[in-house]
Amino acid sequence: MTDAVKTPWHLWVIGGLSLLWNAFPVVDFTLTNMHNEGWLSQYNEAQRALILGAPAWSNICWAIGGFGSFVGSLLLLFRSRHSITAFLISAAGLAGTTWYQLVQNGDAFKKALGDVPLYVSITIWVILLALLFYARAMKARGVLR
Repeated sequence: MTDAVKTPWHLWVIGGLSLLWNAFPVVDFTLTNMHNEGWLSQYNEAQRALILGAPAWSNICWAIGGFGSFVGSLLLLFRSRHSITAFLISAAGLAGTTWYQLVQNGDAFKKALGDVPLYVSITIWVILLALLFYARAMKARGVLR
């Protein structure tokens, strides 16, 4: 059985690169919440206290954002239209994380980490929105089932 629409080469490139990119938040979330000393050694005591002291709702948003994007990338590689839903769910999680880090606790994060959280958030938003629009375009072309 052959596919009605041939999979474009760029889907494999974008899907593969996005899977690698989105593996980082999965690893970061897991090792941070397991209190892995090797992973947390990159932070000083003030930074560590800020990161580990986040409320549960913020950690849930972090998990939804990171794991949602990872699943979205997997589904993109499987040519599933549900990748769009996964990326949208990830955006909801990212919105919560962004709110916590930049709005609710912006001064504390800036004092502890400088402008890094701002630049990281902007980068993640740009890539996530690009993946969402790419998945929507592939669905419109009939590539995603």
